[in-house]
Amino acid sequence: MCREKNLWEKCVEFHGHECPGLAIGYKVCEAAIKKMGLRFSADEEIVCVTENDACGVDAVQVITGCTFGKGNLLYKSTGKMAFSFYNRSNGESLRIILKPLKEEMDRTQRQEFILTSPVDELFSFSTPTFELPEKAKIFTTVECELCGEGAPEHKIRFNDGKKVCLDCFKDYSRGC
Repeated sequence: MCREKNLWEKCVEFHGHECPGLAIGYKVCEAAIKKMGLRFSADEEIVCVTENDACGVDAVQVITGCTFGKGNLLYKSTGKMAFSFYNRSNGESLRIILKPLKEEMDRTQRQEFILTSPVDELFSFSTPTFELPEKAKIFTTVECELCGEGAPEHKIRFNDGKKVCLDCFKDYSRGC
């Protein structure tokens, strides 16, 4: 990959602008391709669990084909600049986490530093701490008895004996 101009430009076009965060995602994909031999995922062959909802996730979508819509891009809200990749074909997995950047740099310098640095200098690599998520399921749609909107059955709750969506659900909690 090594800064394949066309691929970087595709990421920038999808994201809307160049930035250090997008560069991180671009280099995360370079690392995953280099260390796991990943290819673009047409369906759910490759799964990415991102632990952040920052700019780099857009590069992951463009380069790997992991998307929320296909169900092979999952969000685990830890706030860490970490990405776990799984290859369903061979069972291989890899967690990639950004090392702290020690140098003081402006935005442009930081982006260039990220894009030109070797992946082993930018990231730490380990085995993911969680299992490969199961494939995406298609759920039956249930109509909320309050607002009338449809929601997948696994997101429906009961209030006063009525099936309700999460927006209409009134949680009952007394603490503790």
